[in-house]
Amino acid sequence: MKSGILAAAAAAMVFGAVTGAQAGPTLDAVKGRGFVQCGVNAGLPGFGNPDSSGNWTGLDVDYCRAVAVALFNDPNKVKFTPLSAQQRFPAIQSGEVDLLSRNTTVTLTRDTSVGLNFAPVTYYDGQGFMVNKKLGVKSAKELNGATVCVQAGTTTELNLADYFRTNNMSYNPVVIESNDEVNAAYFAGRCDVLTTDASGLAGTRAGVAPVPDDHIILPEIISKEPLAPAVRHGDDQWFDVVKWTVYATIQAEEMGITSKNVDEFVNSKNPEIQRILGTSPGMGKALGLDEKWAYNIIKTMGNYGEIFERNVGTKTPLKLERGLNALWTNGGLQYAMPIR
Repeated sequence: MKSGILAAAAAAMVFGAVTGAQAGPTLDAVKGRGFVQCGVNAGLPGFGNPDSSGNWTGLDVDYCRAVAVALFNDPNKVKFTPLSAQQRFPAIQSGEVDLLSRNTTVTLTRDTSVGLNFAPVTYYDGQGFMVNKKLGVKSAKELNGATVCVQAGTTTELNLADYFRTNNMSYNPVVIESNDEVNAAYFAGRCDVLTTDASGLAGTRAGVAPVPDDHIILPEIISKEPLAPAVRHGDDQWFDVVKWTVYATIQAEEMGITSKNVDEFVNSKNPEIQRILGTSPGMGKALGLDEKWAYNIIKTMGNYGEIFERNVGTKTPLKLERGLNALWTNGGLQYAMPIR
């Protein structure tokens, strides 16, 4: 009897591997129109930002492009919809965008009542504070009575209130809907402090501040802000495509595979490498994609480390260290689920 059960289980596993993914409405719609509609930040240097010619760049933008490469082997098969914090959830819920890749924090309520499925975290972040050097402030514990600029409709508002309440300090909030207007208010001197994710503060200081060196980011990080792409509930196949696109970039870095050397690995005898690069078939079919889906992503967009360094790393204006975003093998939190 036991051997019969094991045989049936093995047969079921083989059948699942052979049949591949079931068709999903979002993937079918995206393939039918020929591009991914991706919701991004309206302007955050390093994560989602258009240049003067309308060309989009940033870490979040690159993951939109990576999904397009997985589907079409073309990073340009994507159209970007700039969204404010208030617009982002209605846009993904209504189907205006297929994918939300807009420095969005994973939370329980967003996963449930808002109706989002979050892909793996692409940037582990935390909320911080930025002040003008002339204030002479060295710590967030010195901000009692400060006027703080904060964007409406974000987890930042709640974290701000919690932090000041916990530390028995008072503050005067200046709550503004538009991120651009929040930044403008801070640089115009309407508030003493600007608060948002630390990566956002770095991007704002580097890309928006009239004189970046006039501003410092205080050392305290007051929250956990794991930022991840998101899709709507109810379409597992589309969720799988987005999720494993992110994992493929992390797995490639774990294996030392980059955009420059990926072709050197094509003839590898390592079964893990064969699966991720598609020389051993099955993973692409399981996702409803070409077997070279991950190879194409790595060749075109690079691995996670390349994407990080290109957009926000130490050689960019943001000058961000890997920190928590290092691979797990280097003391960070980035860890890919097995591609098998």
